[in-house]
Amino acid sequence: MKPVERAQLAMMLEVCAYPKPGNVDRCHDYPDTRLEHFLASTILSRTAFEEAELGTGRIGEIIKHAVRDTNIHGGGNTHFGAFILLIPLVYGNDIPGALKAIEKTDVSDAVAFYKAFAMTAVRINATDELDVNDPHTLTVIRDREMNLMDVMAHSAAHDMVAREWVAGFPLTRRGADMLIQTGAGRDAVVRTFLMLLATEPDTFIIKKHGSAVAMEIMMAAREVLDGKRTAEDLDKECISRGINPGSIADIVIASIYIALGEGWSWDS
Repeated sequence: MKPVERAQLAMMLEVCAYPKPGNVDRCHDYPDTRLEHFLASTILSRTAFEEAELGTGRIGEIIKHAVRDTNIHGGGNTHFGAFILLIPLVYGNDIPGALKAIEKTDVSDAVAFYKAFAMTAVRINATDELDVNDPHTLTVIRDREMNLMDVMAHSAAHDMVAREWVAGFPLTRRGADMLIQTGAGRDAVVRTFLMLLATEPDTFIIKKHGSAVAMEIMMAAREVLDGKRTAEDLDKECISRGINPGSIADIVIASIYIALGEGWSWDS
């Protein structure tokens, strides 16, 4: 299977697996974002993944192209975090290759990334000196000659997707190992999602609801794994409270990509 196909399949398998507490899946939508929006982005991202598979373009530009090409429906941002992880992984084909590609990013990649960021509905802390809403940010990036790794390092303390770049994709690797060890198919995706959620406070939850809520959901995921409550019950609670572990979902997509390349079977 080509890296492009693995990336698209990873995106599809993650969103179709259920129940994943708080996230869109085949059993429920959000008011403004539906399963179809996620599946459409899976299809529309192919051209950007093909660019990445060639391994010759700029990673920042390719991320921007992925956002541009999938930003044509009414469902808003569906896969921005996933693209941040998948594009270098497809570019390098695996984690070591991705890390080599990341080392070669420059200021043009950082500028392109921030332009991509501005296309999404994602917002960062208003006090951040690299605020995507501030036109001066691109000047700061250019003046400091920040490459894309510098940008990720700047965000890593409060964004677990950015932290993957800086730390060498450890959660992506852990999730891939979990998938392979857990078994084939949809249930393995759900269990991997829950195991990561049970050990890592989701930074997307922190941004929207605060650290206490992220810790609460982390402990609730542990209760699901311990058999003290059901995933369906936690899913209902998250949906009713508007809690979305979106960063864990992005990392699970990257984990599926890696696992597929190492022989993990989804077709069971």
